[in-house]
Amino acid sequence: MAEPDLQEIHDFLVEIAKRAGKMITSARPLTSNVDTKKNSSDLVTETDQAVETMVSTALRSKYPTYDFLGEETYHPGLHLTSSPTFIVDPIDGTTNFVHAHPYVSISLAFVHNLVPLVGVVYNPFTAHLYHAIKGRGAFLTTNASPGKNEEERRLPLRDPPERLDALDGALVAVEWGNERSGNNWEVKTKTFAALAGAKDQGGAMVHSLRSLGSAALNLCAVASGTLDAYWEGGCWAWDVAAGWVVLEEAGGMMVGANEGEWEVRVDERRYLAVRGMEGGTEKQREVVKEFWGCVKGRLEYDVVWW
Repeated sequence: MAEPDLQEIHDFLVEIAKRAGKMITSARPLTSNVDTKKNSSDLVTETDQAVETMVSTALRSKYPTYDFLGEETYHPGLHLTSSPTFIVDPIDGTTNFVHAHPYVSISLAFVHNLVPLVGVVYNPFTAHLYHAIKGRGAFLTTNASPGKNEEERRLPLRDPPERLDALDGALVAVEWGNERSGNNWEVKTKTFAALAGAKDQGGAMVHSLRSLGSAALNLCAVASGTLDAYWEGGCWAWDVAAGWVVLEEAGGMMVGANEGEWEVRVDERRYLAVRGMEGGTEKQREVVKEFWGCVKGRLEYDVVWW
């Protein structure tokens, strides 16, 4: 098999993302007319399914020998392999989508040997397109919709990136997820309290927590430098693969959510992202260690497909 042409793949994913954006923005979902998967907080709409069908059809037509992994078309036993694979979340932020809250994206990634190599994340409501190829930098294209004058900026948006001395100067993204009981729920809620709590009570006293509802866009915000860190447990490879490339190409670091997890696979389901910063890797590792000190317990998720 010939080596993948990453630039060609990138350009095709951008084209598909814009096509999907038209489908997403033209839809009119209602909270009273959605299906659920795991529970009432785990939603899926006809638009999710239609977008994934369009994406999978286009990718399989152009790249018939590559694997495809999509949120809405998984089947039991399917898993990520070392083969060249497109990983797709047709609508990351479905709950936001059905509530007409415009923090929504389509997330398209190309992964080979379990390494994310190309990432495209597009929010059609804001016309913000984040895109990256491994080794070639990360970019934000604004006004990325038909009829507008596109503008491209290299990430992070502040160059050089600002210093982050400690978590008490950080804006941190977290997500509640759809597990609302059990060990992982307890770890999350206690960790949220530890991050936000006052220092005289043992907390980190971060500037604030943000729960915005799209893993892909959260990673892109960390890559941009508008968020300092993002701690996550329970999402899937399709939620993070594209944003992972954007993050790392912008100088960010991805590790595991639990203490000591310096190496994490794209399908491992627990992650901590920190932005690029003055002081480089050494300073990022200091921030990671301080963050791990706030994690109350260990997040445990099965690395299997539903």
